[in-house]
Amino acid sequence: MEILKNILSRIEQDAVVGEILRGLYWTAVVSRFCGLSSTLFRDCDQEHTDNAGPFPLTGGNACDLAQLCLSPDIGKASLGLAAINSLVRPDSSRCTEVNAGDILMEKSRGKNVSIIGHFPFVDDLKGVAKNLWVIEKWQKPGDYPEEDAETYLPQSDIIAISSTTLINHTLEDLLPLCPEKSYKMLLGPTTPMTDILFSYGIDIISGSQVTDTDLALTYIKQGANFRQLKRSGAIKLLSMVRQ
Repeated sequence: MEILKNILSRIEQDAVVGEILRGLYWTAVVSRFCGLSSTLFRDCDQEHTDNAGPFPLTGGNACDLAQLCLSPDIGKASLGLAAINSLVRPDSSRCTEVNAGDILMEKSRGKNVSIIGHFPFVDDLKGVAKNLWVIEKWQKPGDYPEEDAETYLPQSDIIAISSTTLINHTLEDLLPLCPEKSYKMLLGPTTPMTDILFSYGIDIISGSQVTDTDLALTYIKQGANFRQLKRSGAIKLLSMVRQ
């Protein structure tokens, strides 16, 4: 978990946790900003005697909450990533407002492409990529199981990895499988928009920034998925390229 520890060590300003919301698809923590992460829950066979810490969690320090990203309990880790994102301000001078799917469509023409996670743009990529391997824990027709990453990532020119791999702590297992010359993207609203990630060979990070906290919380509370949240106008998509 070196990547997460490095991100935690570089947080420059703490803040009080004002609100926490765990929706069907998205978890939000409001401190300096409104930070998002994918809502993931612990496996049903884990002990239920543990909890995320002293309740209520609101009113505490966001940096303390962010430490939960290191937990083996993915429910806690999801909350910790949202807390990190509530403290990290994207560098506007380096960010462009662009959809990660559009970037991948341009980069993937005629290339071998691996996607970790089944994203909505996958069907569009099938029409432009030479080979497309979608690796997913919960496979849809045509997807490949997690263990096939060892087969397909080393063959890939373009690799897009869901930032939920920071929650389940698999990112650091996947990156060594990626060819050095491959183009590597970390994407999804869970992505911390920090250039620390470029130190680990990632070429581009694509995440989101909440621009209307009240509206975002309303949609998350009502179970909105990412497309619905984006259409609401409460967030904007951001990408930052390694210099």
